[in-house]
Amino acid sequence: MSPLLENLLSLLGPEGLIKSDLNEINIKGRPTDGWGAQECLSPAIIRPKTTKQLSDVMKLCHKAGQKVVTHGGCTNMTRGCASTKDELVISLERMTNIESLDIANRTMTVQAGVPLQTVQETADKNHLFFALDLGARGTATIGGNIATNAGGNQVIRYGMAREQVLGLEVVLADGRILSSMNHMLKNNAGYDLKHLFIGSEGTLGIVTRAVLRLRPQMPSRTTALAVTDQFSRMSQLLNHMEQALGGKLSAFETLWQSYYRIACKGENIGQPPLPDNHPFYILIEASGANAESDSEQFLQALESAMSQGLITDAVLAESLQQQQTMWAVRDNIPALFAYQPLILFDISLPISEMEGYLEEMQNNIAAIDEQLFVATLGHLGDGNLHVAVELGNIEENGIEARKRSIERAVYTPLTKRQGSISGEHGIGLEKKPYLSICRSTTEIEVMKQLKQLFDPKDILNSGKVI
Repeated sequence: MSPLLENLLSLLGPEGLIKSDLNEINIKGRPTDGWGAQECLSPAIIRPKTTKQLSDVMKLCHKAGQKVVTHGGCTNMTRGCASTKDELVISLERMTNIESLDIANRTMTVQAGVPLQTVQETADKNHLFFALDLGARGTATIGGNIATNAGGNQVIRYGMAREQVLGLEVVLADGRILSSMNHMLKNNAGYDLKHLFIGSEGTLGIVTRAVLRLRPQMPSRTTALAVTDQFSRMSQLLNHMEQALGGKLSAFETLWQSYYRIACKGENIGQPPLPDNHPFYILIEASGANAESDSEQFLQALESAMSQGLITDAVLAESLQQQQTMWAVRDNIPALFAYQPLILFDISLPISEMEGYLEEMQNNIAAIDEQLFVATLGHLGDGNLHVAVELGNIEENGIEARKRSIERAVYTPLTKRQGSISGEHGIGLEKKPYLSICRSTTEIEVMKQLKQLFDPKDILNSGKVI
């Protein structure tokens, strides 16, 4: 055992360190992304229990120049948790305490390893609501959500993870603790340093604790699945529903037929809400304070949309089970596993540019191989689309070249449309070669300067993002 690992073992105890020579299966078998990839080649997993322990760990690692990779729930899609045999993994899986819940001020103070679903359920039990939500809620951790500035299903109304964080505690590369555990909505005293770390993917510091903003619980939730035969109708429907519902629209999710057909085959879905012979499906949800009047308003909005030709059919969920079925179809990303190897893209662009972009992208992919399966879904309400493209039947030695060709086919059309290669998944290792498509030379230079300032030895998630 190296002197550094001996010191870490002495600091953390046997529960705080998993070493590869004793636990090779436990380490190499750990998934590192949402696809179940196992790129954890680290010689050891460091598992601190407190911010102070992590601070002491980082002091030792900084002194030794030891590179580290941070693990939360490892549900990322960009190889952001991949590690080499020369890097130690720091997992926050033991930092799972909900430290306090302030009902009067609607805040929750948590450690970074708390799963998102636990936060949601704790808020719900206290008649409050945590606005961040995504399909991996049961595994994804708050620290990971914050580090990647996660988006999810309700961005259209509540914003991304950044909007749900009031205060933050971070351990810096040299072990210093930057504690800015603000509990107020308004605090304009100098630089708001937490925003440097939200979305930095662990490259500037390691999030250990957070003060989360909660909202009043909305007792009414109305959900429908609608269909249309034209892409342009979906953006018109979005505007119509936002106006008709008076600010109550909380989700506007779109599913192309290619995705809907396979997503409906999930084990817990049963009878699909609607037949799979329509080009476009829209999952619409609104939340409010009065179930009866909200439902009536929602139904009137749908009927008006139907009369205007914005939708051709719709089904309104009449029970919690029906709501859950509709969302289960939307969240059935594992249905794509049958087409592996594939790439799941996470692009963002103005809604007005989407139809032209998708046509150009599809033509680019068809030029590579017109037989490739392409599935599209997304958070149309906030301009974010997910496109899954299979690599096809190709020799193993040609996979990387095929992958690069498909990436160029998807990313290149974004340039002239002022789009982004990442709406919510981040950059990690996967998208780093294409960062210049959506960030200027000056922006990237400033990112590098920030990295140099906070992590001059380049030991935090080295090689990721920039």
